[in-house]
Amino acid sequence: MNPKTNGTGFHSPAIPFNRCYNMLRCLPITLFTFFLASGIMTEPSKNVDLAELAAAQGFDRPSGSMHQGRSVVVARHGIVAASHPLAAQAGLDILKSGGTAADAAITANAMLGLVEPMSCGIGGDLFAIYWDNQEKQLYGLNASGRSPYKISLDVFRKKGLQQIPHDGPLSWSVPGCVSGWEALGKRFGKKPLADLLAPAISTAEEGFPVSEIIASSWRGSEASLARHTGSAATYLVDGKRAPRFGEIFRNPQLAHTYRLLAQQGAAAFYEGEIAEELVRFSEQQGGLFTEKDFRDHTIQWVEPVSTSYRGYRVWELPPNGQGIAALEILNLLEPHDIRSMGMGSSQYLHLFVEAKKLAFADRAAYLGDTDFVEVPVAWLISKAYAKELRAKISPGRFEASPWTFSCKGAVAQVKGPGLPANDSGTTHLSVTDALGNVVGSNTANVLLVLG
Repeated sequence: MNPKTNGTGFHSPAIPFNRCYNMLRCLPITLFTFFLASGIMTEPSKNVDLAELAAAQGFDRPSGSMHQGRSVVVARHGIVAASHPLAAQAGLDILKSGGTAADAAITANAMLGLVEPMSCGIGGDLFAIYWDNQEKQLYGLNASGRSPYKISLDVFRKKGLQQIPHDGPLSWSVPGCVSGWEALGKRFGKKPLADLLAPAISTAEEGFPVSEIIASSWRGSEASLARHTGSAATYLVDGKRAPRFGEIFRNPQLAHTYRLLAQQGAAAFYEGEIAEELVRFSEQQGGLFTEKDFRDHTIQWVEPVSTSYRGYRVWELPPNGQGIAALEILNLLEPHDIRSMGMGSSQYLHLFVEAKKLAFADRAAYLGDTDFVEVPVAWLISKAYAKELRAKISPGRFEASPWTFSCKGAVAQVKGPGLPANDSGTTHLSVTDALGNVVGSNTANVLLVLG
């Protein structure tokens, strides 16, 4: 994936951290405006010319890696890296005013929910890995939401559904992002939430120029946003079209919501006016939310899990997130001389694709909410299992599609090649402060904190 830059000289690698929930915990939630909307914003699929892609495998630069878009950033007192310059600048201002990495991450995340609404927002969840440099301790935060109490397999069976719909009210879970902000700020922050949300509130009211890639994604979502009065009124100009590149866009509804959070804290979202409005909207759309779903929402501090990769220790959060799939892929790749293959070569692509297929098959077979299912995490990310699984990768052969395989009694069905489905987006956010605490944040409505 090509690097994203925030436009302020900070480099932000776009590292996907997709959520993986089972039905009883975290059904994928549609991005919906927190009073009325229920639209999904996604970037439209694009046709790719393979010859053009092969010819553009590097940047014309005098030094450093030809596959690196920007120079490595070095700074003395902190860095904020985000996919939008307004988010990076807002986070940096918090650092300059004495805030911690956690404070700056919350501010940048709130701003991204405004300026890049198709990628993150308070309608989704928050995951965090936080390194406390003073304690030399790594912390994991799972602020993902649970499915409504009313949901069950029978609900889907009675509707003749074989799987959870991609969008709509039956795919919604309680949004955990705001509770994650609160937990992160209480444990590792210094500033009140009102201060952290102030930049996003003022920008939402005053407006901001829509950037090029975001404008393209927005345009691809016009039809889905137009299906609901609330999403059309909030995200479409005059309720009809997406804002164009360079056009000033304002979101007074989100500013109002952020003000409520600034004044009342997370309680406003889970017990107050916002929760009431979300439940009311859910009922209107045939959803299953109740006020009890929001009142009972809780976050979890968890122990991150890791594997080694060529001298590095790589950490992820345990399920219900799918980070262990990334660790499994690294274990599969580790013995191979990837550099000698050449980036983008057939050998290189074959290895990566087959490794990902195997890891994602395990993801489909095993991952879920550990409150309800047992996930053999230690085994899945072990070197011994990687050695066993690596035997399934043949240099001259790819697995037929669709295909199945069994490991430790589980059977996974993996779909074959095809166009990727449109999906809600993800954006990466990283912050480090002067004390060496670091926040690495992936928000698909997800926040990750490293330090």
